[in-house]
Amino acid sequence: MKIVHSRWLPPRGYSGINLFGVLFVHPGQYVSPRMLNHERIHTAQMREMAFLPFYLFYIMEWMVKKLFHRNAYRNISFEREAYDNDHNLNYLSRRPLFAWRHYLRKK
Repeated sequence: MKIVHSRWLPPRGYSGINLFGVLFVHPGQYVSPRMLNHERIHTAQMREMAFLPFYLFYIMEWMVKKLFHRNAYRNISFEREAYDNDHNLNYLSRRPLFAWRHYLRKK
């Protein structure tokens, strides 16, 4: 995964943002193995959805979750999968396709 240090991305309050498999972080931001794994999980999600549909679904899900949850970002299925598994550095080697779907219903 390519890592780009940028003053403009990610938005304030976020340590990194993955756009099309490229990780943008602020200058001086430490990229831990756990953070890198989290973003690699997102890249796997993007690839299996052919990138653009991933972003469309992500935004639509965020809008729906915004109606029902205080923290919509942490309740998006893609984020839930990534946060639940970012500590497991071997997760991607055994991750089933479209694993994020199981987080649509999970509490």
